[in-house]
Amino acid sequence: MIEITDVYKSFGANPVLQGVSARVAAGEVVCLIGPSGSGKSTLLRCINGLETHDEGSIDVLGSRVDSRGKNANALRKQVGMVFQRFNLFPHRTALENVMEGPVHVNGRPKAEAKRLAEELLGKVGLGTKLHAYPRQLSGGQQQRVAIARSLAMSPKIMLFDEPTSALDPELVGEVLSVMRSLANDGMTMVIVTHEMQFAKQVADRVWFLHGGKIVEEGSACQVLGAPKEPRTRDFLRRVIGEDAELTSSIERHSIS
Repeated sequence: MIEITDVYKSFGANPVLQGVSARVAAGEVVCLIGPSGSGKSTLLRCINGLETHDEGSIDVLGSRVDSRGKNANALRKQVGMVFQRFNLFPHRTALENVMEGPVHVNGRPKAEAKRLAEELLGKVGLGTKLHAYPRQLSGGQQQRVAIARSLAMSPKIMLFDEPTSALDPELVGEVLSVMRSLANDGMTMVIVTHEMQFAKQVADRVWFLHGGKIVEEGSACQVLGAPKEPRTRDFLRRVIGEDAELTSSIERHSIS
């Protein structure tokens, strides 16, 4: 589904991605973890063509990604993306926000788009909030509308850029629950997250990025429970220090 080959990206004199190569298979859930500034969000934006990489290649669904190419818009119809901020239209209801893409981008009849939007909002637990405006919704509810809006385009791949980072802690669980449901349904997903327990539960593989490189990658159990690289262990100790189970596993591996 996604093939990344020796990708480099800099912003001015600041290198952000330095030779990243990786693959994502159909139906696979990959979580990207790592410290701030390690290149996680930039890599995600390069996959979707929102950023232009300097060197290397990215192929998605068999097509070369080029943000300036003719296929860029066609690609984004097949690759949904959910951001840290919800970016909902404040003057439109939840239902209207979800209908927007199918009607104005995909050209679907309004009645058909309305039925789809109602179905998707029900799927993310917002069937009673169809006519609520963003200001009337909690942060977690707004993010679930944003997920439904992306799903309305019938994407084959979903990208999530720290979708819970802007939420109050008590609202995080409701968004992660929707994402678990998507994983269980077999959606191909690449997720930038700081929620390590969530990554352990849903990810087929985890990539640990540091300094613009994938320093370690493997199954969620291996990377999060028995990391091989000292930089991965140091990062996880800081991030999941409150998680006794994961921390104990990391410490045992470090000693051995």
